[in-house]
Amino acid sequence: MTDANHDLAELLRQPGPWTTVLTDGRGERPQHEEEARVRAVTDPLGEAGAPEEDVRSVGSALAAGDGLPSPSTRYLLVREGTVVLDEAFIGQRIGAEVLAHGPAPRILPLLRHRAGAVPYLLVETAREGARLSLREAHRGESSASQEIEGRTDSLNKVQAGGWSHRRYQNHSEDIWEHNQAEVAENADRLVREHRPRFVVVAGDVRARQLLLERLGAASRELVLEVDVHTKAEGSDDDALDEAVTEAVSAAIRSDIDDARRRAAERDGAAGARGVGEVIDALQQARVDTLVLDARLADAGEDGDSLAALDAEPWVARTELDELPAGSLGYLPAAEALARAAVLSGARVLIAEEELAEGEARDDRPAAEPIAALRWADGG
Repeated sequence: MTDANHDLAELLRQPGPWTTVLTDGRGERPQHEEEARVRAVTDPLGEAGAPEEDVRSVGSALAAGDGLPSPSTRYLLVREGTVVLDEAFIGQRIGAEVLAHGPAPRILPLLRHRAGAVPYLLVETAREGARLSLREAHRGESSASQEIEGRTDSLNKVQAGGWSHRRYQNHSEDIWEHNQAEVAENADRLVREHRPRFVVVAGDVRARQLLLERLGAASRELVLEVDVHTKAEGSDDDALDEAVTEAVSAAIRSDIDDARRRAAERDGAAGARGVGEVIDALQQARVDTLVLDARLADAGEDGDSLAALDAEPWVARTELDELPAGSLGYLPAAEALARAAVLSGARVLIAEEELAEGEARDDRPAAEPIAALRWADGG
């Protein structure tokens, strides 16, 4: 079970019905527009069959906001009038808005946003010390932050010249090296303990150079250096944000490529392809990583459906003459596959399309689902 979705699997094992909301977060609109936006979510929920206590809880949660800068995205999961899951993400919503009520919650929208919440270590360094922050991309806060205040004696002393000037310069360089050695030691420790996907190093040019020379090999392999001094007053963090966004996209692409490579091993025996093969593998709890095309995820109610079950094997084909006992009804195919994957401890990845702003999708069909298996056929 991936730690990121352990909580979700526990919720999926509980009986419904459930109210699911994926919508835009609170913006910087006037109060009356915000109130109208909340009603635009709660009114359709009532029409979809959500009980009054669920609708009230959703309205209260949305009115309270998410504390994130605009644009942001909000996901709510509600049962018996209680918000049991409330997550917010920085950035535009991925996929269509979801306002649903039924015996099984809609989790695929959450999985798509959680995939981008990649953990990383940000090191903002200067000659006198550094700030180290453990972060998740697209989240609003650091899970942990540490300030390192190194020695500052002689750092800003400027001499007239000659031997005395060189002595002070050498002394200052020694202090900078000492400070960055301490920063490197703490960065290496955080990498060992928390295993971030990458390490962003920003700050003063000379401090970055000294730090990179002192980081351990494991940390250096993860470094993404950004030429911006974020600790300087009035600094612009746009370059830092862009670098993190690209690093997150690269990390997700790498994970998807790795899952596809593993699925192709042993002449394809280590993987499952297509809805039928993937269902068989899920029913045997053999799936390690499931890769879904974003087009299949976006098909929603307009695409194929599968039966969701309230116990193992969690998913069944729709061509059965009648639904098996314990059926929760039909779900869109991508949703049903993702649900069964999470319940059986598999990781779910969605291959999103990277389109330029304003660029429309072409009309190609969705790629078939692919699963890398825990063990291959015959082994």
